[in-house]
Formats: sequence, structure tokens, C-alpha cells
Amino acid sequence: MYTFPKDFWWGAATSAPQTEGASLSVGKTATTWDYWFEQQPELFYDQVGPTDTSMLYTHYKEDCKRMKEIGFNSYRTSISWARLLPDGKTLNPEAVAFYREYFEAIHQENIEPVINLFHFDMPMWLMEKGGWEARESIDAFGFYAQTAFECFGDLVSYWTTFNEPLVHVECGYLYGYHYPAIVDFKKAIQVGYHTLLAHAKAVEAFRRVLPNKKIGIILNITPSYAKSAQADDQKAAQISNLFNTKSFLDPAVFGHVPDGLPDLLMQHELLPNTKETDRELLAKGIVDFIGLNYYHPRRVQAPLAPNMPAKMPEDLYAAYDWPEKVINPYRGWEIYPEAIYDVAIMMRDEYRNIPWFVSENGMGVADEERFLHDQELDDTYRIEFMKTHLAYLHKGISEGSHCFGYHAWTFIDCWSWLNAYKNRYGFYRVDLKTQERILKKSGQWFKQVSQQNGFEEE
Repeated sequence: MYTFPKDFWWGAATSAPQTEGASLSVGKTATTWDYWFEQQPELFYDQVGPTDTSMLYTHYKEDCKRMKEIGFNSYRTSISWARLLPDGKTLNPEAVAFYREYFEAIHQENIEPVINLFHFDMPMWLMEKGGWEARESIDAFGFYAQTAFECFGDLVSYWTTFNEPLVHVECGYLYGYHYPAIVDFKKAIQVGYHTLLAHAKAVEAFRRVLPNKKIGIILNITPSYAKSAQADDQKAAQISNLFNTKSFLDPAVFGHVPDGLPDLLMQHELLPNTKETDRELLAKGIVDFIGLNYYHPRRVQAPLAPNMPAKMPEDLYAAYDWPEKVINPYRGWEIYPEAIYDVAIMMRDEYRNIPWFVSENGMGVADEERFLHDQELDDTYRIEFMKTHLAYLHKGISEGSHCFGYHAWTFIDCWSWLNAYKNRYGFYRVDLKTQERILKKSGQWFKQVSQQNGFEEE
């Protein structure tokens, strides 16, 4: 029997832009996703945009009951910045009423709400001023964070500032998957730097407004494994971890950027614009806990013909196609549960064993209606994916890593950016035409795991 610690969090994660719907109504203004879909709907799978979600805005009461029905004791979602503060300054009373009722409904089911502030949904009014490229984004985010703390602090004890901040950096400024779809390594570094400062600004406000509650940050973790023991491959893995793990994790845990990163950026003419007071602000960004989203590892090797200075991350570390990999063919990601154990030990040994939880883990599959029979969807593959990851997580916990929870991605099939509903991840299937929710086999299994606080080894 894999038994987890007492009061372990069992639940799932999602976000406001991926579930709420009502994307340009009841006072909410456009985000970059609303704007991009309006301008280029052909980029979105089946031309399904942010208005076509699981419509939680009108279904949240029933959905909260569904959370309880499959054993959740905790649940993470986010607040929409563009809904709460449509122009960045003026409070939207309809948003305040909605979120308060939503969070109260979560509490009524004895579920702990974990509320995140930013999940890739940049308000268009700020994007028009430069978004995270602009220095004023730091104070704008700080004001938004403080407003949220003041409006909902009596209902929410656990907060996070950002979900996967590295994603809006690389997808928006290196690889074209998020608006503004710019390819510019130096701008990407500047965006990442301002995001770090915005995080610290929010934590600073949190300590003033809610000193007796907890705040963290949600980071995507892709442990880097080198092709070989050769020095150049090992160096590539070290640089990859510096950019993809330590760049946000070190400031959140220690209050400063990781050693070696400024020198590397200077070497490649990538240093961001800074101010003398930034170091002091970053030191205020230390969190109470960390959420880590884990889906797949990163395999790297030394680049064969790198540019100098680097034009892209691939000039610093190149992808390596490990021949023994197991792949989820729908997403193209390697399935490697062993890495979650390595992450647990890393948190124990390198990050002062700060409390942390698996804030996302899951498997996306396309055309899941193939497995729908008699109003039940048999997603045994998802159960096996979670079982193997939980087994390795349990091993890390048994060896002293301070992990206090596991959240799957996701509760109900949700809209997923350019991919829309191509791949489904939820414990419940959603019919986009009728909004009917259908429980999957994985949801039934998860309820048993939560009730037992673990599962039996087979």
C-alpha cells in the first residue's frame, strides 16, 4: 500500500481563462487570447477560441459538487486580471461577486481553494503598453495582486503569484505559441526578469495584507538529463537546468537569481535592463511553499554549431532524442515518471526542503470519445500514468522530501490555448455542445485514492 502523509492534498488544477467562459462579458475586457483569436482564428485548433470553454462561470455550483464527488480536498484555479480590473484600476463589482460566490461554493464542499493570480492571460490594455516587456507591468501586477488579496483574503488561505512563468516567456518570445509570438532571446530575458520582479512585488503586498496566510508560486519543472557523461554534454545539462529550473526556483526560495546566470547572460549579451533597487525587491519574493508542474523531462546534449552570442536557447543546449524513451503520441512528450523522484530529492537537498506539492501532472489524449461506452469513458491509460508517477513521488516522500499534495491536470476537460480541445485531460469529459459532464474511469479511481489516502501496489 502506498500511503501518503496525513492531510495530503488530493485535487486538480485549472485556470480562469481555460474554464470560465464569458470571456468578453459581465465587465471583463480582452486578454491577449481574446485579441489573438479575433485577429487569427485559423491558428486555433478547430477555430475554438476562449469563449468556448467548459463555462464554469455559469456551472460552478454544480461543478464544485462534482469535485467533492471524486474526493477532492483541495483545488487550484486562477483569477482573471482582466475580469477583476478591466482597465487595470477600476474594480469590477460583478467579478468580485462571482469570485466570492465561487470560492464560498468550494468551501461548502470542504475543499481548500488555492488561488493563482496569473495563468498566461495578459490583459490587452497592458499588452498595448508592452506587456511584461514594460517596466510598469511590475507595479501594475502588484496593484492587481493587492486588490485580489483585499477582496478575497478572508476566503482564501493559499495563494500563488504565477503559473509556469517560464512558459509565457518562451512561448511568447521564443517559439510563437503565445501572443505576441516574437522570436527574440534578449526580449525573452527581459520579460522573464520583469516577471520575477512582479512576483516579488506581489509577495511584498501579500505580507502586508495577509501576514498569517501562505503564498507560493507554480513552476513547470523539466529536469534536464545529459546525453552522456562527457564534459560538454554535462555542461549543456547544467545550463539547461540554470535556465529552465533554477531561474525562477532560486529567487522564490532564496530571494536572488542563481549563481552563474548573470555571467552567462553577460557572455551572450543578454543581460536585462535593471535598477539598483531590484536586488532588494527580489529578496522580498521568498515564498512559503512551491508548486511544481511535472509532465516530462528534458534530454539535452552539447549544441553542434552554436551561435556566439546565442540567438536561441538551442545555442546553449540542444535537444537529444533518447532512443529508449516512451512517448505520449498525442502530445509528443516523453513519459518518464522516475524524474518526479529526482525532483523530490532535489527539493529536499538543494532547496532547504521547502514545503512543495505536485501542482500539475497528467496525460492528454486526443479523440477520447473512442473510449466512451454507456456514459462512461474508460481512460485506464490516465490511471496508469498517475499511478506510476505517484509511486515515484511516494518514494521521494518516504526519503524525506516535504511534499504535501498531488494535483492532477485537470478537473473537467478544459480549453487549452492554441490546442483548444484537441487533447483532453480531465476527470470529467465535457460535451461542448450541451455542456454535459461525463465522469471518466480515472475520476472514480481518484476518489478511491483520496478516500484511502493512497493506493495498493499491484
